[in-house]
Amino acid sequence: MSSTTDRIKGLANEAAGTLKQGVGKATGNTRLQAEGKVQELKGEAQQTLGKVKDGVRNAAGRI
Repeated sequence: MSSTTDRIKGLANEAAGTLKQGVGKATGNTRLQAEGKVQELKGEAQQTLGKVKDGVRNAAGRI
């Protein structure tokens, strides 16, 4: 995946995870809260991967 794709998917996963956590909290569903947290963390990791890819590409371009 490209760095942009990683970042977009990461943002989407973070948003979905945050929403799941909120719904889980509002309904008292701890399983949904946990799933939301996992999805949010997955999104953060995807965004970080996209940033790393950008950094590597930029560093390679300067060599």
